Amino acid sequence: MADKPKYYITTAIAYTSGKPHIGNTYEIVLADAIARYKRSQGYDVFFQTGTDEHGQKIELKAEEAGVTPKEFVDNVSGEIKRIWDLMNTSYDKFIRTTDDYHEKEVQKIFKKLYDQGDIYKGHYEGMYCTPCESFFTESQLVDGKCPDCGRPVQPAKEEAYFFKMSKYADRLIEYINTHPEFIQPVARKNEMMNNFLLPGLQDLCVSRTSFKWGIPVDFDPKHVVYVWLDALTNYITGIGYHCDGESDEMFNKNWPADLHLIGKDIIRFHTIYWPIFLMALGLPLPKQVFGHPWLLQGDGKMSKSKGNVLYADELVDFFGVDAVRYFVLHEMPFENDGVISWELMVERLNSDLANTLGNLVNRTISMTNKYFGGTVTNKGVTEEVDADLKAVTENTPKLVEAKMEELRVADAITEIFNLFKRCNKYIDETMPWALAKEEDKKDRLETVLWNLIQSISEGAKLLESFMPETAEKILAQLGGGHVVEKPEILFQRLDLEEVMKKVEELHPKVKEEKEEEEEGIDIEAKPEITFEDFEKMQFQVGEIISCEAVKKSKKLLCSQVKIGSQVKQIVSGIKAHYTPEEMVGKKVMVLVNLKPAKLAGVLSEGMLLCAEDADGNLALMTPEKKMPAGAEIC
Repeated sequence: MADKPKYYITTAIAYTSGKPHIGNTYEIVLADAIARYKRSQGYDVFFQTGTDEHGQKIELKAEEAGVTPKEFVDNVSGEIKRIWDLMNTSYDKFIRTTDDYHEKEVQKIFKKLYDQGDIYKGHYEGMYCTPCESFFTESQLVDGKCPDCGRPVQPAKEEAYFFKMSKYADRLIEYINTHPEFIQPVARKNEMMNNFLLPGLQDLCVSRTSFKWGIPVDFDPKHVVYVWLDALTNYITGIGYHCDGESDEMFNKNWPADLHLIGKDIIRFHTIYWPIFLMALGLPLPKQVFGHPWLLQGDGKMSKSKGNVLYADELVDFFGVDAVRYFVLHEMPFENDGVISWELMVERLNSDLANTLGNLVNRTISMTNKYFGGTVTNKGVTEEVDADLKAVTENTPKLVEAKMEELRVADAITEIFNLFKRCNKYIDETMPWALAKEEDKKDRLETVLWNLIQSISEGAKLLESFMPETAEKILAQLGGGHVVEKPEILFQRLDLEEVMKKVEELHPKVKEEKEEEEEGIDIEAKPEITFEDFEKMQFQVGEIISCEAVKKSKKLLCSQVKIGSQVKQIVSGIKAHYTPEEMVGKKVMVLVNLKPAKLAGVLSEGMLLCAEDADGNLALMTPEKKMPAGAEIC
């Protein structure tokens, strides 16, 4: 017997700054569905996930919690693993970046890259504010002083190691151009090429001295290895890579990875930094990196500061594991963000799971028991309507396979549920209750129920990758023609009002003051302008493709905004109202022909439009309906 083809799939390792919300959990469930499906297709799958446990943010959080960084990450990593297990994910390896073997290998990798000249020691240079522990350029200073605290600054340097990104940039550009499947979806590839690679790569800082919670550079221990060289290498250290000797059999078998499954917000690190690190190590690149969209709460990206976070274990308490798996997989489009809410969960549970699937299985078992004592065989009494059911049943696996090859998991699930819907329609077409009234139709009735059991069973086998417990329950109840005596209710319908009442008890709403909003706000009027004055201003819809805080500025965020085929850099004073993560992916209204200016030393090429209430709270103006980036606002 020939060896099974291998399939190595990874998720991005989860950052241990806190409990994972349902958006984080979506990724592990998506990877699990792909891994399970590949196993069902005969692949020898190795599925790795884990936790990213170093960095200044964790060091600070541990200090706030009054524990050591190791105690802090042990607790959070354990919680993440608990959630992954709760969601019935079939990973083969759970790696932690604090694992001893990983830390030692990262040190060897760093030394190897240093010895071959890819990493060099340099320094940050600028004006240093001692109280703020921060560097600033001359243009960022305000009246020659620190822009944050107003104290005097002094010229200073800070040591750091840098990786020569530009050395490998042309080679990576060529690879991406000759391997169109490497970055998926295609929109992510275009973003990486146009916004980062083609304009030219800057050398990457790969060590820090300002915090200690990291892997020490063993030949220069005041430095710790900075996050991405540490975190990304888990994909090879976890399967036994050794840069200074013979790698383990597991590595030789599984590398290169067949799929890195990651969130779209970290695609740059996985499709630019990671491939370049691999090139420097002389290793082949992963076959594909898929930057999946985000699962958003109804009012935007989940964040603890907004109080709109949904957690997997809480949803499981209400709906069950497989219902939550179904929702996060089925509701996520291939490229665009999906939306989750309690209301949508109840709607899907009632319509798709309780009605389309649960009721179908229940009716089929009940009729088989009622009319034939629980056992049916194929009597071969066929009619024209049977052929269509059979065709749909036989064709569905092919449709699912085609969708899964493109990682269109939501579409694959839709094809399976189309089969279940066809089964329901078949019941309506054949009307078993009517056939049961005619003695000479008994063989036809038995054939109908046999056909139903076979089609539902085929659908359940396909469903196993996505809803494993449900698939197992269906197949156990149908038994290939000998059904159980009493059907098990797969999904219980829920009353939305009752669910929302329980949710409100768990999460009491914060009473909001809305008097100003209801009464309206008066502001000082500006001088009138002519229509010609207005026509000089150009407003367009922009899509924020990346965003970061302006270093040490308390107010400013710097966004890269896609407007048509162009990308503009826009600096906005909205840091108190939005995190950089919340900004990415938003469609916004932009004044595009504002004369460029520098804010805190950073060039800004436009203005994002916001509304402001009486308390100074800001809200970005966004299109009410779906609009492409570049659409004119008129």
